[in-house]
Amino acid sequence: MPRIENDIKLDFKDVLLRPKRSTLKSRSEVDLLRSYSFRNSKGSYRGIPIIAANMDTVGNFEMARALHKFTLFTTIHKHYSVDDWKEFAAKYPECIQSVAVSTGTGEGDLEKMVAILTAVPELHFICVDVANGYSEHFVNFVKDVRRKFPTHTIMAGNVVTGEMVEELILAGADIIKVGIGPGDLSTSFT
Repeated sequence: MPRIENDIKLDFKDVLLRPKRSTLKSRSEVDLLRSYSFRNSKGSYRGIPIIAANMDTVGNFEMARALHKFTLFTTIHKHYSVDDWKEFAAKYPECIQSVAVSTGTGEGDLEKMVAILTAVPELHFICVDVANGYSEHFVNFVKDVRRKFPTHTIMAGNVVTGEMVEELILAGADIIKVGIGPGDLSTSFT
């Protein structure tokens, strides 16, 4: 029997980041670089914590090259072939540390991702992406990816509740993609 929840729910338009006092005299003094250590992979990352989504329009190699110059991260869409990845890695090896290979959970997705990671062993970030992460299949897929790649940093989502964030972290994810609904806005948290 479906359950109707009546408690308050918030959307992106309902949230305001509350500013606090600062000792900085100018915005030019702001340092956006941050360092992250990941719980499951034991890996780390230093950069500006903004991630271009793995959509065809922004999660591409061209965007990765442009954003890498500003220490921003790109999750690459899943439509590139193994040969495309090998060519990108050969031409732009400096970008490999700031990109993630993306995969869905459909038939053949895991095999293709494994082939890409085998062909480009310098890749250390994986994005397991589905529109709605509330399925046992999705959680089990994240567990399988963690078992196959224990030292890779895994980003997984999309979910919107604390309980599912916790479940994905326990399944092996390091970064959780948060946001389900109309539009194309998802936010990642570590």
